[in-house]
Amino acid sequence: MLTVENVRKVFGSLTVLDGVNLTVKPGEVVSILGSSGSGKSTLIRCINGLERLDGGRIGIDEFDISRSRDLAEARKRTGTVFQLFNLYPHMTALQNITLAPIEVLKRSKEQAEAEARALLDSVGLANWAGSYPAQLSGGQRQRVGICRALAMQPRYLLLDEVTSALDPEMTAEVLTILAKLAREGTTMVFVTHEVEFARRISDRIVFLEQGKLLVDLPTQAFFGPETGRDHPRIAQFLSKMRKD
Repeated sequence: MLTVENVRKVFGSLTVLDGVNLTVKPGEVVSILGSSGSGKSTLIRCINGLERLDGGRIGIDEFDISRSRDLAEARKRTGTVFQLFNLYPHMTALQNITLAPIEVLKRSKEQAEAEARALLDSVGLANWAGSYPAQLSGGQRQRVGICRALAMQPRYLLLDEVTSALDPEMTAEVLTILAKLAREGTTMVFVTHEVEFARRISDRIVFLEQGKLLVDLPTQAFFGPETGRDHPRIAQFLSKMRKD
């Protein structure tokens, strides 16, 4: 189980996360919505240990990410896909995917490559294993990024605005892969502006506003009329996103 307990994060005089609580059970898909600057990406960076907490606690199964002795084990249980791909430009798609399993999980090169090729095949990139990032489209690079995260066999997949840098056609490619992962029971925490997609694949929706968790509701309830009546800010946000 992934647990976020009263988490606080401050940058200078700006409080980016303020008392956030969240629990994600194995097999759940939880989408995090909110306007730019609401703290969504910072929350993902805190969960995977890229940002130090200024208060509260985050647990990945039995590991507390604030403890240095636990952080490495916690990171083995999470895979993160970023919005700007973050692939190594001097490595092929295959090499990008196999690097961490070989170095961190101590897989043999043969085993890591076999697993990587299977992942590439599952996202329609079997023929691009030897290609470098510069030779791939944005959608292809993001699919390689997803394969790289999945190669670590994570219990929790963290996705930070993975379609924000893509055009509509490439966005559709990536969302198709994520929908397949959701159907297969992959546990995901998904930061996104793709509201209708979040509605389609999520078990729950979390809404952040100015660093505070405003609601955490089952998907159907979040998009129901009562949420809009009780929380005008959410109604305003959804109305704007649908117009866009």
